[in-house]
Amino acid sequence: MLRGLYNAAAGMITQQRRHDTITQNIVNVNTTGYKQTDSVQRSFPEVLVSMIGGEPGNEHRTLGKLSTAVFAEESLSLHKQGALRETGKTSDFAIVSELGLVDPGTGENMSFDASGKYIDGNGEVIYRPQAFFTVQDENEEVRYTRNGQFHVSQDGNLLTSTGYQVLDANNTPIVLTGQAGNFTVNEQGQIVDEAGNPTGVTLGISVVDKPHELVREGNGVFRLNSTDEDGTRFLAAGDNAIVRQGFIEASNVDPSQSMVELTAALRAYETNQKVVQFYDKSLEKAVNEIGRV
Repeated sequence: MLRGLYNAAAGMITQQRRHDTITQNIVNVNTTGYKQTDSVQRSFPEVLVSMIGGEPGNEHRTLGKLSTAVFAEESLSLHKQGALRETGKTSDFAIVSELGLVDPGTGENMSFDASGKYIDGNGEVIYRPQAFFTVQDENEEVRYTRNGQFHVSQDGNLLTSTGYQVLDANNTPIVLTGQAGNFTVNEQGQIVDEAGNPTGVTLGISVVDKPHELVREGNGVFRLNSTDEDGTRFLAAGDNAIVRQGFIEASNVDPSQSMVELTAALRAYETNQKVVQFYDKSLEKAVNEIGRV
């Protein structure tokens, strides 16, 4: 009987974490460049139940399989493209990308689903590479973001909304000299002069091969684990990605779907709660009434 109590309690904890994840998405529905987070739930492995001490010759009769509850395994970021919103500010930027890969088994382009996943012929899950602005935090560590709501400091440094330094394609901080208030960036991310000629400075747009392994640091900033640092490169000429100046990328959270999922998580939590209450009353009777007999 206690096994059922533990299963219901595990379900409550899982739904609470799912609720927290969805709430985080709803709170950030208006956050520039925010990427939705999905909670991945998984059941514990089923166990085979056997009866010990049964009839002679059949002491270990198998009764069947038994589920052993559920848990929130991990949270995955959904890196699909968010809608663009025009601001008209020269220091605002948005990345529009649809990077592709070729399946080595078939030689054809991988057809990614809405969540950015592709399953090859061997059953391996492959995620669509994603492009990010490359920035540098206060500890001079490289970070990645889709929030292109930048500003120019008094000394000409191009900074993020949180004060991180925006890097160029050489991992060097971008400093705008003589054009801090008025500069132009083409779709390749190159800063150009009045005649449209590249000045030699290009926004550092990094392509991350495994975006699902990025670690959130808050404020729309991600980092890579030290073991994954080889899985990045700067945007190449043939990549299907452009930079839009005067635009920002909105959050990719779907408010309507999030509210539906929030309600479902609440209902599932309440169902598990009722099961716990049932077991609690059963145990109360077992102790206070049956124990008297």
